[in-house]
Amino acid sequence: MPLALPLPRAAAPLRHAVFRTLWLATLASNIGIWIQGTAAAWMMTSLDPRPLMVSLVQAASMLPVFLLALPAGALADILDRRHFLIGAQAWILAMALLLAALTAAEALGPWGLLALTFAIGAGTAMNFPAWAATTPELVPREDLVGAIALNGIGFNLARAVGPAIGGFAVAAAGPEAAFALNALTFLVLMLVLILWRRERGASRLPKEHLLSAMRAGLRYVAATPSMHAAILRACTFFFFTAAVWGLMPLLVRERLGLGPEAFGLMLGVMGAGAVGAGFVLPALRGRMGPDALVFWSSLLAAAAMGMLALSRHWLPAALAMLAYGGAWIAAGSTLAAAAQIAAPAWVRARAIAIYQLSFFGLMALGSALAGWLGGRFGIAAAMGLAAAGGAVAAVAVRGWSLAPAPPSAAPAHPVPKPEAPAAELQALLGEDSGQVLEVVRYRIDPAERDAFLAEMREVRLVRLRAGAVSWRLYEDVAHPERYAELWAVPSWTEHLREEHRLTEEDLAILGRAAARHRGEGPPEAARYLSIAP
Repeated sequence: MPLALPLPRAAAPLRHAVFRTLWLATLASNIGIWIQGTAAAWMMTSLDPRPLMVSLVQAASMLPVFLLALPAGALADILDRRHFLIGAQAWILAMALLLAALTAAEALGPWGLLALTFAIGAGTAMNFPAWAATTPELVPREDLVGAIALNGIGFNLARAVGPAIGGFAVAAAGPEAAFALNALTFLVLMLVLILWRRERGASRLPKEHLLSAMRAGLRYVAATPSMHAAILRACTFFFFTAAVWGLMPLLVRERLGLGPEAFGLMLGVMGAGAVGAGFVLPALRGRMGPDALVFWSSLLAAAAMGMLALSRHWLPAALAMLAYGGAWIAAGSTLAAAAQIAAPAWVRARAIAIYQLSFFGLMALGSALAGWLGGRFGIAAAMGLAAAGGAVAAVAVRGWSLAPAPPSAAPAHPVPKPEAPAAELQALLGEDSGQVLEVVRYRIDPAERDAFLAEMREVRLVRLRAGAVSWRLYEDVAHPERYAELWAVPSWTEHLREEHRLTEEDLAILGRAAARHRGEGPPEAARYLSIAP
């Protein structure tokens, strides 16, 4: 009987068949994106070799994430995610074919190249939050962090292979061949998504509308401290490290005096460093927490950029790119995992979208700024400034912790429940009901006032995460032991969604506050419907 060899620890999520198939298809499409990006950046050095224009190729591919990520995340949460992903691949396929055709016909100028790069970036912007939010559906929770890291490994494996293929394709058959290869890879992914049979959970509530879904996502992120830490640390890391993406084509061409094959191989070395680091990340995570891992990765990336700034030979530049790739995957996958773990299923795509639009917007800005600095002060000076800034920023944000708060058991006291609506008002309750004001009244021992107020600060965040548009706590001036908690939600339907949005940790926080009530019965809960005066 043949023996099944155990998978390496980093590859354990691949034992799940659906995840494995989609991961392989996504790997193919990521290779295509890197082929396209390499060809576009090199083509721009011929169409318009100014540093700013070359750096704008990278900015044009990342800016759509900043502009479209939030509506893309909202749509991925409220539509069938499989259909949404198929539509995104179809768009990218169409734009890639158009880019290849115009290039072959020699009908594409520098601004046309930027426009079509932006259009392809718009498709990937729609793709990112939907795919990231799909990952928890494909693997159990114990494999989630490993699956996120494996997605990063796949992305960087594509970065190791794609640029090299792109460079050789440009050298052998021109950029149009590279653009056609990109279209082929997205055709593969689209076919796999068509064959995927996704299980969907049933819900009795109507689908959210796009604008209200976007607002709910923003409120959730605004009320979640762990998301704040992930976003801040991602922004500071990616803003400075984006200099490599914006300046690398010119560094290879002007400082190293090499051609497109070398440019592709340099990016491939970076991807190889990322893949290698990805396989040792599980061991690193066992030795240090996420905060330390991101901090030291940031310093390593800064050191690698400093080495690039000083390099005039391919060997030290390649070693720097190897270290940069390892730092990139270590920090990037750790930050992405922190953002995904911080968001429950109902808002995950929106929360990830906000996380992504934040740092992708700063990446686009960082890449363009590096290009401007390179044109004004030289490539080496711009890279050196980015290295110094990245090191200083890593130290400045080190205190923002990414580690999730330890789970706490819910107390025995139940969460307060209001009475059922009166039958004569049922017809008024729905999406068009107007605002619903919710109230919970507490009676608290004056000796426990400070502890109660501290717990209510956590309750406030729970209410806002679940959809409240406002929240207040009032103290009775005649009876200091009495408190009234009030919060408003946009409609009756949004009020019904609140219960489905509460996590176990949220319920524990609400239960702890209710347990401090010292009245004869439980805290009184009530709901009031807004009516015209």
